[in-house]
Amino acid sequence: MRFTPLFALPPIGLGVAAAAWMIASAPGPARTDAQAPALPVHVMTVAEDELRPTAIAWGNLRAAQSWVAVAEVQGEVVWRHPDLDAGRMIPAGTEVLRIDPADYELALAQSQADLAVLAAERAQLTAEAANTARILDLERTRLTLAQAELTRTRTLFDQGTVPQSRADEAERATLLARRTVTELENSLSLIPPREARIAAQVERSAAAIDRAERALERTTLSTPFNLRITDVAAERFQTVAPGQILIRGDSIAVAEVVAHLPIESFRRLIGAIPQGTTVATLMRDTPAKQIDVTLSPLSDPAQIWAARVVRIEGALDARARTVPVVVAVDAPYEGADPPRRLPLVPNMQVQLSFAGAPLAGAIAIPEAALHGGFVRVADADDLLALRPVTAAFSQDSRVIIADGLAAGDRVVIDDIAPAIPGMALTPVEALK
Repeated sequence: MRFTPLFALPPIGLGVAAAAWMIASAPGPARTDAQAPALPVHVMTVAEDELRPTAIAWGNLRAAQSWVAVAEVQGEVVWRHPDLDAGRMIPAGTEVLRIDPADYELALAQSQADLAVLAAERAQLTAEAANTARILDLERTRLTLAQAELTRTRTLFDQGTVPQSRADEAERATLLARRTVTELENSLSLIPPREARIAAQVERSAAAIDRAERALERTTLSTPFNLRITDVAAERFQTVAPGQILIRGDSIAVAEVVAHLPIESFRRLIGAIPQGTTVATLMRDTPAKQIDVTLSPLSDPAQIWAARVVRIEGALDARARTVPVVVAVDAPYEGADPPRRLPLVPNMQVQLSFAGAPLAGAIAIPEAALHGGFVRVADADDLLALRPVTAAFSQDSRVIIADGLAAGDRVVIDDIAPAIPGMALTPVEALK
């Protein structure tokens, strides 16, 4: 074997050999017990508070009460109120339209005349009955006398003191008296049916008078309440027919809007629901009455109107899972001063803000503090812990926690990346 002197190696090889020797002979790294510095984070100490669930809905206004004037009689329009135009306000009890009453006045006069005739016939019949009764008494007396005379005549005839002709004459007188009495009795027996017929005719005439009076009343149309005219379909000198719509108007006392609230939102607004309670019952119970509502037109959100929940309209919408809540606002035209303050007119789009029954002992945290069913908490040793929680619902950028947090827990509201359980924290209470 041929030996190569050390000085004959290339310089690069010598450098590599020296580096390997220095690494092999160097001491290992020193161990230390120092921990990573604690991470400053903002925390929020949760506390139980009273919270009112809220909800927002939208809808179109409508009048709570409407009036549709329909012609009930036929005739010519002879008078129309000067303010009877669409958009005008008319007070309650104002006569706004009049139909020619001449035909109905004539019908009323005729029926009243028929009733007077029947009254005269009834008086005549009463007098006739009294006269017949008096005559009947006289004829019965005469019949008694004739029968007594017939008895004496027969006795005398049997004794042979009077001729046969005298007996026959007494017989004829008796028969004539009996016939007269029978005729008078028959006449008296016909009085009650005649009285009944007159009574029926009186009732018919009285009904005709009532009908004529009602028709006469229906020739004038008056407003039943304070209203705003929306449509007029009758002009002066126009002939109208029964069933024809003449005027439409909306009450100005109360306006309504139907708000379709999700079922869960409605449940939160009314609070705890007893088992077996129906929706209709809810509106009569105190929790439902604790819902406060404000209303604002979308065209002018600065306007705020106080409103109230009055009822549930119809049935629940199973497909959309919503509750049709009817909200009413009183005096929708009060203080109107367009364009600065608009009245709440029908078909106006509005926003409804609901505030429900207070929830006692509610715990709320910012939405950003909830991470997929977990909340980051600073424990008693200022170490990070991941706490599983159950969220009830969200409201105003906050989440209401149903389970998993208690009063006094410190919830980390900063976003930590990575969030490793057990890492040291320096909690800083966030400003509220």
